[in-house]
Formats: sequence, C-alpha cells, structure tokens
Amino acid sequence: MFDYPARAAVGRAVPKTRIYAAGQPGRRVRDKIAQQVARIDWQYKLAPETLNLKASRAVPEIQVFTLPLKPGGVTEELPDDILRCIDRAIGFPLIFELTASRADGAARDQVRVAATYKRPNEAEAGKWVMGEYFATDWLPADASRAPLPVALDLARLYEQMLRQLIPLPAREGESIEALADRQRQLAIKQRECRRLETRLHREKQFNRKIELNRQLRKLKAELDTLSKPTPESQRQHD
Repeated sequence: MFDYPARAAVGRAVPKTRIYAAGQPGRRVRDKIAQQVARIDWQYKLAPETLNLKASRAVPEIQVFTLPLKPGGVTEELPDDILRCIDRAIGFPLIFELTASRADGAARDQVRVAATYKRPNEAEAGKWVMGEYFATDWLPADASRAPLPVALDLARLYEQMLRQLIPLPAREGESIEALADRQRQLAIKQRECRRLETRLHREKQFNRKIELNRQLRKLKAELDTLSKPTPESQRQHD
C-alpha cells in the first residue's frame, strides 16, 4: 500500500449512476456492483498540480479510488468485472483500494490494492486497453504504507506502482508492457491448469487420464517457463 500525499487528497464520492452511464455494464455487473460495493470514493488525484510531476498522453493523471465493500465482501476472488467497469468509465489510469470488514467481526478492517495496466488505444481515440488485474493479498487496514516510488514523471510513477503490484519478478530490461503481458499469459495458463486438474479428478477412463496428465505436464512446464526471472532462450544461450 502507498502513502499518498495530503495535497493529492480529493475525498469525493462518485455516483454509481455515473459509472453505469459511462461504463455501460450489463445487468449482471450492475447487480454485482449494487450487491457488493457500498460506495465508490475518489480518494486521491496524482497529477502535475498535486505531485509536481510531468504528465504524458498515456498518463495525464493517476486516480486512486476506494471501494468500501458491503458486509461479507472479503473474498479471495478479485471482482475483476466490477473494476473493469469502473476503469471503462474513468478516462485515466486507476489504482483501486478495496476495503472491507469481516462479517463475523473477528478481524480488523482489511484492504486490498488492485490495478490493471491501462493504456490508450492507438487504434481508437478515447478508448483504453486493459489487461489482467494485479492485486495484493488482503492486508490489515492499519498496516504501514510505503512512500510513493521515486519517479521523474507520472508515466514512470505509474509504471513503478504497477511493478510493485505484479507478483512476477521482472526480467532484466523487461518493459512494463512485456511484464504485464507475461503475467496475463501466466494467469490464463493457471486457469487452464485448474480446469485440467478438475477434469482429471473426475475422469474415469484410463486412456483419457493419460492424455489429461500429458496436457497437464505440458501446461506446468509452460507455467514454469513463464515464472522464471530469465527467459528460456537466454538460459539456453548461457
């Protein structure tokens, strides 16, 4: 979690109706927002006038939104569809802080930071490209916060903030685009791996089990390669 400067504070609620109008979610996502999200709060604005850092076309500002979840909102599953709807509605890169209390009252309030690498769509003006969402685990809301990363401009600040959220270690010289894409590929293959493991567990035919095991080994090898801090081709060359 980051310690945002007081001069960047906004502290303003964003009406859900504005998000619905701009993000144009389907009925399922609208219902999910209504059921799970208590409020949408615009907490901080990281911009040239609040941080004295130069903006760029890709990163004119960085907005920090807090989503207080309704009781029972603490889950391991990240509500990607809710975050994506809000991201579509807001024309700036976003950092989210999800906050929640345990329904049983047995634990302190908790917070989870999440974001996706968001960049302008080069083919369609006014649109944004978004990938997988990265997130911390649930942390105590009163946990210590780290200072914002040192950066020369908002684009580099955004990159450094995202790098601290992406669980993969960056490879030497790896751009934020490449790192985010590698994390995306890893997440896709992890989901495929879980589906295969479920099918393998349910499969009764021996021949099918052999084939599923072969596919699972191949997937796990690909996962291992994607997780390595050094590309396979470079390791072979070395």
